[in-house]
Amino acid sequence: MPSTPTSTRAWIVANYPKGLPTFTVPEGDANANATFKLVERPLPALGPEQVLVKTLFLSNDPAQRVGIEPSIPPERLYTPPVKLNETMSALGLGEVIASTAASLPVGSIVYTRPGWTEYAVLDAAACQPRTPLPNGLSITHYLGAFGGPGLTAYYGLVVIGEAKQGMRVVVSGAAGATGSMVVQVAKNIVGCSQVIGIAGSDEKCRWVESLGADICLNYRRATFEQDLVKATDGFVDVFFDNVGGHILDLMLARLKRNGVAVACGSISAYNSQEPTVLKNYFQVITMRLSIRGFIVMDHLAKASETLELYSRAVQEGKLKISDANEQVVPTRFEDIPKTWLRLFEGGNTGKLVTKLIRIENNIIL
Repeated sequence: MPSTPTSTRAWIVANYPKGLPTFTVPEGDANANATFKLVERPLPALGPEQVLVKTLFLSNDPAQRVGIEPSIPPERLYTPPVKLNETMSALGLGEVIASTAASLPVGSIVYTRPGWTEYAVLDAAACQPRTPLPNGLSITHYLGAFGGPGLTAYYGLVVIGEAKQGMRVVVSGAAGATGSMVVQVAKNIVGCSQVIGIAGSDEKCRWVESLGADICLNYRRATFEQDLVKATDGFVDVFFDNVGGHILDLMLARLKRNGVAVACGSISAYNSQEPTVLKNYFQVITMRLSIRGFIVMDHLAKASETLELYSRAVQEGKLKISDANEQVVPTRFEDIPKTWLRLFEGGNTGKLVTKLIRIENNIIL
């Protein structure tokens, strides 16, 4: 039986970034200003009602970038920022390998916030046990469709956006973890009359349409602005925004009177030093528009109810959840930041998940 580890490797925030974060692996690397640094740290002994968790999968979320942004005052963030020399924050799935909590025996699979670390000592109360998903779905979907992104999609669209049957909806970042769920909820659960997606490639657009979007527009095409005006002829009721920036500005001019822009994310600006300029902001006044920000954590009291709804929808064929909804990247611990940075390259489809692996003798373990 393998011995219980007494130390762990961890990626810490060594410096706050200016623009796109960077990382360095060895101690004393020449890049002294790198955002992330790999270190080894001792693990504390287990206290009462605590567990030792081995990290199996890590969630990659754009909001993690906000938590290390020095220009935002801490009191304006919805979770405490990551302090310098602390482990980079991240949600994930792990296996309990030691426990003093009867509720979480060894072998339990838990959803928690281990951060970028191989092992973590955590309070049992901060770990949620996870059981198998319907239709034999991978547990990694607890980080996507059956996790924060899926819940964000439902609450943002239905509660914040007040989307109703027969409405017209536009979704930016429609090929992402949250956006792809918004498309399906809008079309197949709410019953919106038209769902228009926006994504970053023709291939992504075709996938978004396969989920139920009536049309998906490639924002990288030279004709995108004209295509958007044509697709939203007569204007739309709700804009679910995951991107911000120029696309948000364009959509302020495509909403109906009393229309709603659901402000979920602004990934286009997270690594930018330039402010967002909204040339169409005056239309918020003239068209009586609402821009509504929200945080999914404000709605978690009803999470189990929503996840039950999703489970039924999967079994009834209303939600398409499969390997196509996520990109699980086998990743050595040394490469965790590299996989996370894929978020900002726009290459992933669905949820981007890090699967921690070891390689010995050219064999993946």
